Amino acid sequence: MKNEAIIRKSLAEEVAAAIEEKIKLGDFPLESKLPTEPELMKQFAVGRSTIREAVKYLSQSGYLSVQQGLGTFVKSVIGHHALDAKIEKGNFDDIFEVRHVLELRIIEKAAINRTAKGLKDMAQALKDRRKYAESNNLTACVESDIAFHSAIAESCGNNILTALYTTLSVHVNKFFMSIYKDTSPFLSSQKQHEELMLAIKNKHVKQAVDIANRIIQHI
Repeated sequence: MKNEAIIRKSLAEEVAAAIEEKIKLGDFPLESKLPTEPELMKQFAVGRSTIREAVKYLSQSGYLSVQQGLGTFVKSVIGHHALDAKIEKGNFDDIFEVRHVLELRIIEKAAINRTAKGLKDMAQALKDRRKYAESNNLTACVESDIAFHSAIAESCGNNILTALYTTLSVHVNKFFMSIYKDTSPFLSSQKQHEELMLAIKNKHVKQAVDIANRIIQHI
């Protein structure tokens, strides 16, 4: 008899699956605001950290959109699991090639379409990136780096490009955590990231793309 491994889900994954099901059933309608953390904690009988992890997973999967200061909103009823599964099977050279092409186009558009909110999100992510890099908190530093580039993607004005980049970012995060042992690479590239944000802020498209190319080539 063939033995089959049983893959156990974490509590956060189970909660994420339950929220996903409610989204698909229409209990949490498209574009509606998700219940607050305390409400979700009570509904699923779990702690705050479990809810936050579940929401983070669903945001990365394309179901939810977390808007700082406003709340979490239902973004899609289908997510992008099919694309995510495709990327999961790819190698990192292919992933980074696609990311490179996407990011350069996103930065071009962000330098034209950026908003005050987008710049605020970029600035906060950069501030966090520096703080965690200086304290050698690799996990938080990588998450802040991804948040910075995701804020740029959110500012590009093309929801499809943003969704593609968000999906790729999950795998880029995994790659960074596998190759970096400390935050020194993030410290050394902090100035370039700050220059990139300034170029986007000033709508200097060519300069922003040139800086992005230098950052990507040194990963």
